[in-house]
Amino acid sequence: MTATNAVSELTPEKLFYLKSKGLIDDAFQDDGNIKPEWQYLLNSLIELGPEALRDRLEKARRILRDDGATYNIYDQPESAGGAWELDLVPSVIGSESWATIEAGLLERAELFNLILRDIYGPRTLLRHRALPPEALFSHSGFLRACQGIQMPGEHELIIHAVDMVRRADGSMCVLSDRTQAPSGAGYVLENRTVMSRIFPSLFRDSHVHRIANYYQRLRLKLTSLAPSNDIPRIVVLTPGAHNETYFEHAHLANYLGYPLVQSGDLVVRNGYVWMKSLSGLSKVDVILRRVDDAFCDPVELRSDSHLGIPGLLDAVRSRRVVIANPLGSGVLENPILLKYLPAISSCLLGREPRLETAKTWWAGDNKDFAYIAQHLDELVIKPIYRGSNQLSIWPSELSKAEKEELLARIRQDRMQFVAQERMEKSHVPSFTGTQLEPRPKILRTFAVAFESSYTVMPGGLTRIGLNAKDRFISMQEGCPSKDTWITATEPERPLDLSVADTTLAGSDSQLISLPSRVIENLYWMGRYAERAEASLRILRTAFVLLSGEEPMSMEARRIILEAVSEITATQPGFIDAPDELLLKPDEELLLIIKDSNRVGSVRANLDALLLCADESKELLSSDTIRVINDLRDALVNLESSLAGDLASAPEEALDPLVTSLMALSGLMQESMVRDVGWRFMELGRRIERAAQIITTINTLITPVTSGRDQVQVLIAMLTSMEVLITYRRRHRARMSVERGLELVMLEANNPRSLLFQLERLEEHLHKLPQRDDKGPGLEEEARALLEASSRLKLSRLDELLEAEDNSREELSRLLTKLEQLVSLCSNAISDKYFEHRVDSHQLVNTTWGD
Repeated sequence: MTATNAVSELTPEKLFYLKSKGLIDDAFQDDGNIKPEWQYLLNSLIELGPEALRDRLEKARRILRDDGATYNIYDQPESAGGAWELDLVPSVIGSESWATIEAGLLERAELFNLILRDIYGPRTLLRHRALPPEALFSHSGFLRACQGIQMPGEHELIIHAVDMVRRADGSMCVLSDRTQAPSGAGYVLENRTVMSRIFPSLFRDSHVHRIANYYQRLRLKLTSLAPSNDIPRIVVLTPGAHNETYFEHAHLANYLGYPLVQSGDLVVRNGYVWMKSLSGLSKVDVILRRVDDAFCDPVELRSDSHLGIPGLLDAVRSRRVVIANPLGSGVLENPILLKYLPAISSCLLGREPRLETAKTWWAGDNKDFAYIAQHLDELVIKPIYRGSNQLSIWPSELSKAEKEELLARIRQDRMQFVAQERMEKSHVPSFTGTQLEPRPKILRTFAVAFESSYTVMPGGLTRIGLNAKDRFISMQEGCPSKDTWITATEPERPLDLSVADTTLAGSDSQLISLPSRVIENLYWMGRYAERAEASLRILRTAFVLLSGEEPMSMEARRIILEAVSEITATQPGFIDAPDELLLKPDEELLLIIKDSNRVGSVRANLDALLLCADESKELLSSDTIRVINDLRDALVNLESSLAGDLASAPEEALDPLVTSLMALSGLMQESMVRDVGWRFMELGRRIERAAQIITTINTLITPVTSGRDQVQVLIAMLTSMEVLITYRRRHRARMSVERGLELVMLEANNPRSLLFQLERLEEHLHKLPQRDDKGPGLEEEARALLEASSRLKLSRLDELLEAEDNSREELSRLLTKLEQLVSLCSNAISDKYFEHRVDSHQLVNTTWGD
C-alpha cells in the first residue's frame, strides 16, 4: 500500500490521516511504499479509526494510572507523581533490520566492557595513546577510589544502554551510552504490558518478539555474581520515592522478586553489607543500584551524599558485596570516548565498531576547538559530565551575543565540553487524539551480560518529541514514550523460562525479608489512614449536627467543637475559644480539612498516608494502588469541592475521601496476604483507632451534661464512631450514656470498640516474628497491652460514670492510663522492629574525581 493509497482509503469524517512519507520516514520506504513491518499495524489502526483509538487511549491511561506508573519532573513540583505518557502507536522495526542493529549492540557492549576493565586496570589505552590522559582524568565520573576493583566473572559491565537515532539512509547511529544506572527497562516492561492489553489481537498477530528473556537473564546474571555459595540476597537500591523514575525501581524490583531498599535500609558492619529487617540484620550479597556512582558512599566519594551507605566501597573492595553496575562505571558515559572510539576499538578488538557513532569533537583538543568555533551553528554543545546539571545547547538558536558568551564559557573550561553533529531524527506516526502525526524519536535499548557475551533486549524504550520539529527529546520535558516492536515474519518460539538455577528452587522462601523501613511505612500507612478517617468522621458529624434542625446549646456546641480540635490534634483551634468562634466555626473547620501546612489537618494526614504508600509501593497490589490514586484525585478536587457557599452541605465534599479510605480498609482486610507487612499495617490501624476512640470518649463523655445536651453529645460520639444505627437497633430511642459506653468500650464484637482493638493487637503481636535475643517473660509491648486490656475489662461502667465537679474523673483517669499504655505499646514496637542504628564516622572529606 502506498502512502497516497493509505490516505485515500480514509473517509473525511474520520479526520484520521497519515502525513506525507517525507515526515514519517520510519514507516515508509524510499519508493513511497509502507515498509512491510509497518503495513499490518497501520492498516489495523486506520481500520479502527480515531474514535476507537481514543477509547483505547483512555483505557491505556486508566491502566497506567491504576498501575501507578509515574515520572516526576523535577523543576515542576506540581507534576510530582505525574502520569507516565504512552503513545498508542508502537515503533516498529523488522527482524532483518534488527539483526544488524543487534550485532552492533552486542559488539558495543563487549567493547565498553573492555574499556571499563582497562580504565580501572592496566590502562593500556593510555599507554598506547588511543585515549589522551586528559580525556579520562578530566571527567568527574572517573573514581580513583575504584582502581583495581574487579567484578567476578568475565564482565565488568553488567547492563549497557544505548541511545540511538535513525539516519536518513536507514542506518542506526549511537548518540550516547548509559552505564551508571541505566533507566528505562522498567518502563519498557510497563509499556509492553499496557500495549498487549489494549491491542491483544494486533500484538499477537504482529509476531512481536518477547522481552521477558532480557529480565530472566538479568536475574540469572545477578544471582551468579554473589560472592558466596550460599543462597544470595539481592536488593535494588533506589534514591527514594522522590526520584524521577521511582515507579520503575519499584516495578522492576517487583518483577525480579527483590526487595527495594534505600540507603537507610543498608548498613556496613564487619566489612559486610547488611539489610535492616524485622529479624535483625540480613547479609546482602548483590546490589542492583539506581543511585549514581558518586552518591553511593559518603565516606570515600561524596561526603554530602544522603543516598549512599557509609563504607560501601570498602565492602566492594573486599569482595564481600557486588554492585551492578560497578561503582566507577559512570566514566563510560564520557562523550569524549566517542571521538576516540575507532582508535579504542582497534586497540581492544582489532577493528572499528560496526555501529556508527555521532561525530564528536572535544574542545580540549586544539584542532577540534578551532572546528567548533568555526562551525558552531552546525553543532550541538554538550557538557562531558551529566552530573554538571548543564543541558545540551543548540547554538543555531542563540543570538550573536549568546554565541559569543557560549564560546567564552567553552574557552574558559575547554576540557569539559564536546560538540556533536546535528542529526535530524527520523519520524514515526503518533496518535494525537484525532489523527496520526509525525514525531521525532530516540530509541534506548539495553544489553545484559550473560554467560560469555551479552543478551540484547529485542525492543527498548522509544521516546518521541512533543511536536514534529522538537529537537530536544527528554522525559524531563514531558515527552511521551512508545513501545518498541521487533516483528518477525512468523510466530516466535516460546521462551524456556525454566533455565533458572535449579539449586535455588524452593529456597527463596528463606530469603523473604523486608526492610524495616518498608514495614515501618506500612505501619504508619495504617495509622495515617485511621487518623484521617477519624478526623473526617468527626468533622462530618460536626457539620451535620451544628447545621441541623434541632437547636443546640452553647455548652453542647463547645464540647463537640473542642472534640474536633482534640481528635484532629489541631489545637488550640476550638479549645477555650470565644463564643464568636463557636457560633461561626465554618472557617476553622475548613482549615482543619484543607490546610496542608497545618499539622493534624485532613490534608496533612492524607499527604503523609500517600507518602507512606509511595515508600512501600512495591508491596501494594494494583487494586490498592488504584484506591491510593482515587485518594490523590479526591485531594486534588478537595479545594474546589469546598469552595462556594458554605451552607451547601460541606460534609458532602468529604464523602469521596471517606469512601476511598473505607475501600482501602476493605482491601487491607480482603486482598492482602496475611504476611508480616499486613500485620504491621493492621497494628498501625488498631493502635491509631484505639487512640482515637480514647480521645473521642474523653472529650465527649467525660464532661458532665444533662438533658438534651447529653443526648446530642452522645449522638455525636456514636455517629463519629459509626455505631449509631447499631445502638438504635438495640435500644430504640432510649439514649443512655452507659449503654453507649458499653458499645464503644466493652463490646467485643464491635470492630470499632476499644476492647476489640486491644484484643486484635494482642493477636497480631503474638504472631509477629520474635527476635533471637528475646528474654523470659512478656515483651514490653505485650505487657502494656495486657495491662490495658485487663484494666478495661475490670472496669465498672457505673463507677466510671460517677460525676465529680461536672466531670467524670474516674473515667478520665482510666482513659488517660489506657492512652499511656497504647502509646507505650507503639513506642516499644517501633524500638523493637524499626531501629537498627549504627553511628557513621566520616573518615575523609574528599570528593574523588572532582
